[in-house]
Amino acid sequence: MNKFERQGTADVQALPDDIAEELSRLPSEVLSVDDAPSLAPPAPLSQDEVRTIVISLMLTMFLAALDQTIVATALPTIGRQFHDVSNLSWVITAYLLASTAVAPVFGTLSDIYGRKAMIITSLSLFVAGSILCAIAPNMPMLILARGLQGLGGGGIMPVVQTVISDVVSPRERGQYQAYFSSVWMVGGILGPVIGGVFAEHLHWSMIFWINLPLAAAAITLLLPKMKKIPVFHRRRKVDWLGGVLLMASAVVFMLVLTWGGTRFPWLSPTVLSMIGAAVALAVTFVWHARRADEPFLPLPLLRGSVAPFALTAGGCGLGAITGLTVQLPLYYEQVYHLSASEAGLALIPLAAVSTCGAAIAGRTMARAKHYKRVAIIGTSWAALCGLGLTLTTLPLWGLLTLMAAFALGLGTTFPVCVVSLQNSVARPQVGTITGAMNFFRSLMSSFTVAAFAAILLIALGADVPLAGEHHAAGAVVIPADEMRHAFRYVFGAATALMATAALCLIMMEERPLAGPTVARQVEMAE
Repeated sequence: MNKFERQGTADVQALPDDIAEELSRLPSEVLSVDDAPSLAPPAPLSQDEVRTIVISLMLTMFLAALDQTIVATALPTIGRQFHDVSNLSWVITAYLLASTAVAPVFGTLSDIYGRKAMIITSLSLFVAGSILCAIAPNMPMLILARGLQGLGGGGIMPVVQTVISDVVSPRERGQYQAYFSSVWMVGGILGPVIGGVFAEHLHWSMIFWINLPLAAAAITLLLPKMKKIPVFHRRRKVDWLGGVLLMASAVVFMLVLTWGGTRFPWLSPTVLSMIGAAVALAVTFVWHARRADEPFLPLPLLRGSVAPFALTAGGCGLGAITGLTVQLPLYYEQVYHLSASEAGLALIPLAAVSTCGAAIAGRTMARAKHYKRVAIIGTSWAALCGLGLTLTTLPLWGLLTLMAAFALGLGTTFPVCVVSLQNSVARPQVGTITGAMNFFRSLMSSFTVAAFAAILLIALGADVPLAGEHHAAGAVVIPADEMRHAFRYVFGAATALMATAALCLIMMEERPLAGPTVARQVEMAE
């Protein structure tokens, strides 16, 4: 034994019995780390994978866009089969109420339980509602099924926009938002056409059965890629009370906008009590959100130098285009003597050209440092075009040209507002702010439709059918000069909305966008 071995042996001392006994009780098994989170960042998605995800999300959004309008032209056929025309409006209203109310719910839940769980849930509800609509034996069951379908459809939009924020950098995201705007436009235009063809030549239930193969294709493309999408959600306690209060206030407010001035006078006890109930529910929601540890919709997210301005600008843009789309057919028919189908075709410049404006804004955001300037210029241009519509009397071709110019400027609002909102919050809160954005936009659209109808009724000084109801009352004829005069106030209101949007964009903080300075060209599969 050498000196080092003798020294080591001499240094070894026996442990006290109590310490040795304690050490013997410690677990000796090897712990598995298979389920532990990876220390390395996830591998970036390839361009092909991003393309596949985007195509599947576009198909998913097409479903939601299609079902907002596809039922409209089939309503007379449905009413005849069920011998019930008095409740036909509820087939559309039930969907809109449900989809508006759940938009913030799905957005927040995607931040808690993940995007995959929420996209599967929303599509499942949508498909289940479609099946029940197709086999509905009577009008009440069809209305309930449309409400269920609306629950799924309302979740699709915010979750799709949130998934895009997970896979595409903020600087490149505007280009993709333009693609989704075009899908929404195509779905809105094709909906009445497809619905009319199915109702006339096949069976009205086909407008719901068609959703099944489309949903299956979307989920088949999307699910295999979902596991590679970066995970940003954070599990926390769900504030169900706050969610219920928010949804209840939204439903009552939407009913006020739907029934006010049509089913009940605006100053009737029914409408006034509903307004009071909506305000009380909203105040209770705010009171609860300020005291909850983790509120359903954190109110600080809606404050600051970005969110209130982006929400207002986006709401004004969508409200203007929605209100005009609903009321312009009456103008075309009474002033230019177009048929109902021709009036529908005359709406295409407004809807289609707005997507061109969104595409211009998206590409500008991918390249320009001061990205909000394109939206400021666009909304200001739209306000000037709206002023031209207000002050001048034009032939049909001139009106359509000026309307297209108005839509071009209006379309620049959407990608800038969406990306700015998502870029202003932490990644685990993107779903929440996206859901809130869709919620406020839907409320603003409904409010604008009701406001434009009220403006027309006041200006015309008569109880004329509006918002599509004039098709059922073809005998009502309004002198062209009176209609032109009344619509000047409508165009003036649209001008005010775009001027407000421009002012909000000027005041909104322009935060730097992460991503490449010059965006890669997005190659979309045909």
